[in-house]
Amino acid sequence: KLGYKAKQGFSVFRVAVRRGGRKRPNHRGIVHGKPKNQGINQLKFARNLRSVAEERVGRVAGNMRVLNSYWVNADATYKYFEVIMVDPNHVSIRNDARINWICNPVHKHRERRGLTSAGKKHRGLRVKGHRANNTIGGSAYAQWKKHNTKSMRRYR
Repeated sequence: KLGYKAKQGFSVFRVAVRRGGRKRPNHRGIVHGKPKNQGINQLKFARNLRSVAEERVGRVAGNMRVLNSYWVNADATYKYFEVIMVDPNHVSIRNDARINWICNPVHKHRERRGLTSAGKKHRGLRVKGHRANNTIGGSAYAQWKKHNTKSMRRYR
């Protein structure tokens, strides 16, 4: 279901990602700005921990491509994920018509650009129908920018 096949060229990495929110790294917790931005502790990271796990594995195994990932376990400190990696230079991967799309250069570091399943989830692209109006154009920001940009022709 996730794309894994028990054959050469596929490998699975297990990652532990520390649980919890994101503390803002300000010196002594001092923010020189408006009170709205003075929060330090109760901030949440924009992406989910599964996509963080994928990115860390993609950084460690730079010669491989992230295919997908899944939750394995969780304790009080960590969440554990397993990330399915594919070696794009392996002959058995290059000759397999079902998976050799991942050998193309455009799929380098999919995990860092939000193209994996976990990445699409945090971008809000899992939604279908009338609720998906906020993500037309690829993301909520792209949709906002498109609707709020005035485009003028040069000679009018």
